[in-house]
Amino acid sequence: MKIVAIVSQKGGAGKTTLAVHLAARAAHDGRQAVIVDLDPQATASSWGDWRGGDNPVVVAAPHTRLEATLAEAEKSGVDLVIIDTPPSADAAAVAAARAADLVLIPTRASAFDLHAIKTTGELMKIAQKPAYVVLNAVPPRSASLIDEAAEVVKSLSLGLAPACLVDRAAFRHAVINGQTAVEFEPSSKAASEVHILYTWMCGQLGVSTKKSVKTRSAA
Repeated sequence: MKIVAIVSQKGGAGKTTLAVHLAARAAHDGRQAVIVDLDPQATASSWGDWRGGDNPVVVAAPHTRLEATLAEAEKSGVDLVIIDTPPSADAAAVAAARAADLVLIPTRASAFDLHAIKTTGELMKIAQKPAYVVLNAVPPRSASLIDEAAEVVKSLSLGLAPACLVDRAAFRHAVINGQTAVEFEPSSKAASEVHILYTWMCGQLGVSTKKSVKTRSAA
């Protein structure tokens, strides 16, 4: 079982958007995915209610129950867990990062937002896990802004994911119906961005983008 923690001390960074898109993309590839929603606002849990179904499953839990929740997920044969953390909650962020194989730090490409990830980056050093910044809700046609953001991220000694999510209507419309951009508009640029990010994430985790299906013999 692989675990990805999505962490940002700043609200509005797009943690839940990233969590549901990556988990649903994993489900599309035949993996059993679970989103562990540590945020008291329970946005991911609401998305799960709108969506229905059993893949990905969304489980709401306080960070004090994270270890037990992860143990239950592994016992149930889950392939991928995405942990959605609350903002401004150091204990939950560190607990999630310590449990994770990979940490993603979403941020908008603005000066205020980029400044805010410094605190998150310092927390990730405590956890001592690989952490990468994911630029989210980037304005269209803003290559120079991405380059500037990349320089800020580099100055903070953090890695930068090679794909960003642009501010597109598909992301906003899809989640209202419990979907993702990949399902709402499969051939859209938004879906392509999710695919690139997901493929990169799988590479970081050392897993293929398609789960192999084993044939079980009859008893």
